[in-house]
Amino acid sequence: MIRKIIHIDEEKCNGCGLCARACHESAIGIIDGKAKLLREDYCDGLGDCLPACPTNAISFVEREAAAYDEAAVLENKKKLEAQSADTNTAAPVHNGCPGSMARRIQRNDNLPSFSSFLAKRHNNNDKNAGLADQTANTDTNTGAASSIPESQLQQWPVQIKLVPINAPYFDGADLLIAADCTAYAYANFHQDFIKGKITLIGCPKLDSVDYSEKLTEIIRQNNIKSVTIVRMEVPCCGGIQNAAINAMKASGKFLPWQVYTISTDGRILA
Repeated sequence: MIRKIIHIDEEKCNGCGLCARACHESAIGIIDGKAKLLREDYCDGLGDCLPACPTNAISFVEREAAAYDEAAVLENKKKLEAQSADTNTAAPVHNGCPGSMARRIQRNDNLPSFSSFLAKRHNNNDKNAGLADQTANTDTNTGAASSIPESQLQQWPVQIKLVPINAPYFDGADLLIAADCTAYAYANFHQDFIKGKITLIGCPKLDSVDYSEKLTEIIRQNNIKSVTIVRMEVPCCGGIQNAAINAMKASGKFLPWQVYTISTDGRILA
């Protein structure tokens, strides 16, 4: 029969496995690092997997396909539940590359600083103790304890191409959309920009993609409170600014937003 069914573009697929997790019918699996439609009759054509895909590799097509078999899906679910009970293990929450798994990062102010780590390594006679000598946790000029900045990143992943559209950390988020070079050019990027925000980064020149569609869905489908855009002064970096602004317009939401431009020598220009 001719019906609507998903199509997976293997060239765009990064094997993160988020689509397989989102598919309640178990129609999708990861084979050789790529998402595959395992059984046509398990696909109901509703597309729960589409918004979960961070690379937009999944789309709908109409073609000759086996009819959706709800009875077979329910029977398969029973088998999977039985297998899980027999092995006393829970179903996996993430299939595919661990580096692409969405997660919230909880900050602990009591974590040891980098300087204390180096001092401890020096005390243990590590072969790289020379590095600890150079960055000891006491300022030799003032005698005061040095301050090593801590990461302010609150979630993973951060690449626009990889982040799931419906990640739970988007709920109530102040969104930072930044060109990836900005964090290298501006020294205090974590404290001044990342702190308190959910961070998305990309390079419109090297990625050669228009982020507008992905950003539109992130803003449209989540409770985003505000958007901060940080770009470099170079002309090609205007692509990420335009994508963010176009996404806000296309989402139909009116959000407070602002743009900061960083110079190549690390100054805030505007």
